[in-house]
Amino acid sequence: MNRIERVIDNMKKNNIYQFIITDDKAIYYLTNIKIHPGERFLGLYINIDNKVCLINNILFPLNESKLDVLFYSDTESAIEKMSYFINKNEALGIDKYMPSRFLIEMIEINIAKNYFNGSYLIDYIIMKKDSEEIAKMIKASEINDATMKDIIDFIKPGMKEIEVLEELKSLYIKNGTNEGFSFTPIIGYASNAANPHHNTGDTVIGNSGCLVIDTGCIHNEYCSDMTRTIFLGEPSKEGREIYNIVKTANEMAIEGVKPGVKFSDIDNIARSYITEKGYGEYFTHRTGHSIGMSVHEYGDVSSIHHKELEEGMIFSIEPGIYYDKANVGVRIEDLILVTKDGYKNLNSFTKELIVK
Repeated sequence: MNRIERVIDNMKKNNIYQFIITDDKAIYYLTNIKIHPGERFLGLYINIDNKVCLINNILFPLNESKLDVLFYSDTESAIEKMSYFINKNEALGIDKYMPSRFLIEMIEINIAKNYFNGSYLIDYIIMKKDSEEIAKMIKASEINDATMKDIIDFIKPGMKEIEVLEELKSLYIKNGTNEGFSFTPIIGYASNAANPHHNTGDTVIGNSGCLVIDTGCIHNEYCSDMTRTIFLGEPSKEGREIYNIVKTANEMAIEGVKPGVKFSDIDNIARSYITEKGYGEYFTHRTGHSIGMSVHEYGDVSSIHHKELEEGMIFSIEPGIYYDKANVGVRIEDLILVTKDGYKNLNSFTKELIVK
C-alpha cells in the first residue's frame, strides 16, 4: 500500500482526482497481484479520496485480496460496471497502455468529464527502485554476467548467429533463471554488427570480424540487459580504434553518474567524445534506457531528457558506433544504479577487447 500511497500523493500534488492504470506490470508493482489479462480489461482505479479498486475478469480469481475488486464476466462490459463509481464530473487519467477500444467505450458512454494521459503519475515512481528491487536486479545482472562469459566461450567460427541465440536459453537456466529472455537477444556478426537492431539469423560466423552480443534475462520478475562486442581474429586497426572509442565513451559516461546530474548530461558525455573522435554520425541511438520489470521502462538517457538523476534509478549506458563502411559495429552496455554518492555498475564482466 505504500506504493499506492505514493501515487495518491503524486495525484494530489498534480491536482488529479482519479486515475486508471492498465499496465499489468504496474499493477503488479502496486498490488503484488500478477494477472496477464490478454484481450480482457484489467485496471486499477485510484482516486485521491483513497478509493482503490481492481477491475478484473472472473476468469482470474484472487485469493484473499486486501483490495476492493470489481469482477465482471465475458458477457458484461467492464467499462459500464466501473462507470457507477467513477466521478463523471472529474477528468480521468488513463495510462499509455490502455487499448483504444476501452477508451473509445469510455468516451461513448461519458464515463468522465474528459481524459488525459496520466502515465507520468506513476512513471517516475517506478523509476526509483527500492532495496528489494535493487537486490533482484543485481542478481539478474550477476546471472547475465555469468551467461555472457559462457556464451563467449561457446562461440566459434562456423556457427550461425541463431545457434548462439539458442544456446543462450540453456545457459540462463544453467546459471540460475528459467524465466526467459528480457528481450530477444541480438547476435550480429560483421556487417550485421553495424545494424544496431539486427534480427539474429542464419549468418555464419567467420574467422574474422566483430560480433555484437546484446542479451538479457528475467529473474524474480526483474530484467537484466548488457552488450559486449568481441572479435573473431585480429581486428583491423580501424576496428580496434572504434572499440576503444566506444569503451572509453561508456566508461566516461558511467563516471559522470551521480544524483543531481541530468540524463541529458550523461548522453552528452558519451556523444561528445564519440563525435570528437570523428564517429558522431555513426552513433545513431540514445545512450541508454531505464529498466526494471520491463527491459525498457519510462525514462531514457538522451539529449532531450533533462530530469535529474535520483538515488535508486537504474538505466543502461550503451554507446555504440555502427560503421557500415568497414562492416564494423561496436556496442558496450552496462546497467548503472544511481547511489547516494555516485553509482554502482551492476555488470562486472570485462570490457577489455576479447579476440577469439
